[in-house]
Amino acid sequence: MADIKLPERARAVIVGAGIAGCSVAYHLAKLGWRDVVLVDQGPLFETGGSTSHAPGLVFQLNASKTMTNFSSYTVDLWKQLELAGELCANPVGSLEVAWTDERFTDLKRKAGYGMSWGVEAHLISPSEARAMIPMLSDRIKGALYVPSDIHTRATRPAEAMARYAEQNGASLFGHVEVTGFSIENGRVCGVQTTQGDIETDLVVAAVGIWAPKLGGLAGVSIPLSPMEHLYAVTTPLPGLAGAMGEVTQPLLRHQDASIYFRQEGESYGIGSYNHEPLLVEASDILPIDEAPIAPAETEFTPEHFEKAMTAAGKLLPDLEGVGLTRKFNGMFSFTQDGFPILGESPSLKGFWSAQAVWITHAGGVGRAVAEWIVNGEPTTDLRECDIRRFHPHAFSRPYVKTRSAQQYREVYDIIHPRQQIENPRNVRVTPFYTRQKELGAVFFENSGWERPQWYDANEGLLDSLTVAGESRSGWEAREWSPTVAAEHVAARERVALFDLTPFAKFEVDGPGALKGLQRLAANQMNKPVGSITYTPMLTPSGGMKCDLTITRLAEDRFMVVTGGGMGLHDLHWIESHMPDDGSVSITDTSSGSCCIGLWGPRARDLLSRVCDDDLSNDGFPYMTAKPITIAEVPALALRISYVGELGWEIYTPSEHGLRLWDILWEAGQPLGVIAAGGGAFDSLRLEKGYRLWGNDIHTEYNPYEAGTGFAVRMRKGNFIGRDALREVRSNGVKHKLCCITLDDPNAVVTGKEPIVDGDEVLGYVTSANYGHSIGRGIVYGYLPVGHAEVGTSVDVVYFGERMQATVAQEPLYDPTGSKMKV
Repeated sequence: MADIKLPERARAVIVGAGIAGCSVAYHLAKLGWRDVVLVDQGPLFETGGSTSHAPGLVFQLNASKTMTNFSSYTVDLWKQLELAGELCANPVGSLEVAWTDERFTDLKRKAGYGMSWGVEAHLISPSEARAMIPMLSDRIKGALYVPSDIHTRATRPAEAMARYAEQNGASLFGHVEVTGFSIENGRVCGVQTTQGDIETDLVVAAVGIWAPKLGGLAGVSIPLSPMEHLYAVTTPLPGLAGAMGEVTQPLLRHQDASIYFRQEGESYGIGSYNHEPLLVEASDILPIDEAPIAPAETEFTPEHFEKAMTAAGKLLPDLEGVGLTRKFNGMFSFTQDGFPILGESPSLKGFWSAQAVWITHAGGVGRAVAEWIVNGEPTTDLRECDIRRFHPHAFSRPYVKTRSAQQYREVYDIIHPRQQIENPRNVRVTPFYTRQKELGAVFFENSGWERPQWYDANEGLLDSLTVAGESRSGWEAREWSPTVAAEHVAARERVALFDLTPFAKFEVDGPGALKGLQRLAANQMNKPVGSITYTPMLTPSGGMKCDLTITRLAEDRFMVVTGGGMGLHDLHWIESHMPDDGSVSITDTSSGSCCIGLWGPRARDLLSRVCDDDLSNDGFPYMTAKPITIAEVPALALRISYVGELGWEIYTPSEHGLRLWDILWEAGQPLGVIAAGGGAFDSLRLEKGYRLWGNDIHTEYNPYEAGTGFAVRMRKGNFIGRDALREVRSNGVKHKLCCITLDDPNAVVTGKEPIVDGDEVLGYVTSANYGHSIGRGIVYGYLPVGHAEVGTSVDVVYFGERMQATVAQEPLYDPTGSKMKV
């Protein structure tokens, strides 16, 4: 091999010339970056990684809008890309067949995703499916047909994208192994390789299965796990004799058996998830010059393929007893939640991740990462994929391996949106955990926290309270209990304790704190000490980056409270936009404090029994905070409510938490106090029209679309996103987040369903629950302004059935907010 002359400096170095790295290089070039270097330890473009052996199936539909958008863009891009005069996409379409009635019912839900996300999809009969793939068994129940899905040879679009980048100033190098990174003052400043060093301020790590190893060279933990996945090609089949192309039939998935198929000329290729996960340590992957086949390919293990072959023969009888020719175990990356890992490392500036990227999503991922690098924000909201979604426990190798292995097992399972992980559990528990277990709490997990969803001890309330309830059966009744409705009513009529400890809490203090928060927050921060302010924080383009409350504790000290799941995401946004002159310090107090939400019309009566502080409306107004003492427990009380009732968020150091619970619980017994869970919390907030970040609001929507424009103060001075909002106000909005009620008082849906008017898809459901105080199912969704008027009739499509619904005036409960302010 000839000596390789690397440039001494580059604007960016992309490590990994698989499909993800090549896509980032292509999109950086599209955005005008010329001085980019792409390196890989293997030969270009058969690098020996996952891209080299990928079967090249691009199925677009996913429960995630973001992932579907990635794949739809990928399809559109590769239909235009050419290499050596040939297009990189073969638009053969796809079939997902149903072997069971349950699967066919679920295909109706997936067809709804197609409507919601804008991907054409059709439920078809067994005979229609067999017309497309004649070998199919007549035992199937039906299929979902997506005509725009494609097949590709993955190395072809990879090379086509890289060559475009090269023609626009990028440099491409194979046989260059990265051995380390130069780091100064917490920032990457160079890449060390076997062929010399390159100075650079920006590295994109796109090495897939090698990510944990490469990240280790930079001191960056990348929480993914390589897995072996079995793939084999049959001997020629009579039913395909004389086939005129490599792939002419639709791609095929048999998810009831966790297998997929693609035509390979006169044969069929079969890929299987129908075996126990075969985990690999990145450090054990052989170098390319030592690997018998390739680094990402190992010897086929037939004992793991037996169930797949049996199921394949039942679905496609022509495959019974057929032989196998090319067969191997191919490695690719799995993460603990099934999403890629994207973005700049929170621990090392300039070190970017584009990891765990499948062929299906590679085009869209490359565009998003390049936009993020060049423009400071992507056009697609990446909350599900952001590297900052992981909390410290989620980086441990045992946790990563256990969760990633379960993702492998469940990749083709029917997953309910409320379905909970089985292991590991009890990673993070609040000081109230023992009391909650005594009350029969049913726990849901979020970011490691055990959070009560409902309490079995409250089942008796169904007999003592008048509960307006929906009729749930089947899908909508899973991971749910009628007790949720009783807890909802008890909070409205009596008083309830909600465990809010998983909220993320930060203190921002110092002489520059107010100025820094004024720049970040869209609302006015310069308010009297003790004020609580709800505010969005925006991206430069006006999207809602954060949604939180800020309490002014002192002239130069503020407490920020946000959702626990995205706490680190919000913390990083705040930290990265504060002055670096030492005038501001930020402390994450989440693990050192706990919180009880005490809400309900009897909340003041309860609290006054154990607190001598002035709790009157005049002495403690709504949206204010002050220190109080509850019996012997010191606390900070915030008079705010996410459920729409009188009450407080009560914060105290964690060591006082159990005592605080016991004091409030004992004092509340004569008042009918209950402990209430997350199920009631969600239905209560939805009746009040309170938005949930990540569902109802995120960076793809601005405050005027989302109905949170009341929390924007354009005249306060400059803040991030202000110029963009000026333009929005000038031009008006095209969509608005609307409250919609289902006309049938017994109906309820679960979320992401399409909202339609006749044949026109208007939007999709962002949040859904039942309003037990108003006796109606509630959904929220963005509608075109022409359909956003109160009283407009629409339909919500639920498992293929249309439910009549009506746009309603919000909030549905206590429109004046008087119950919170008494």
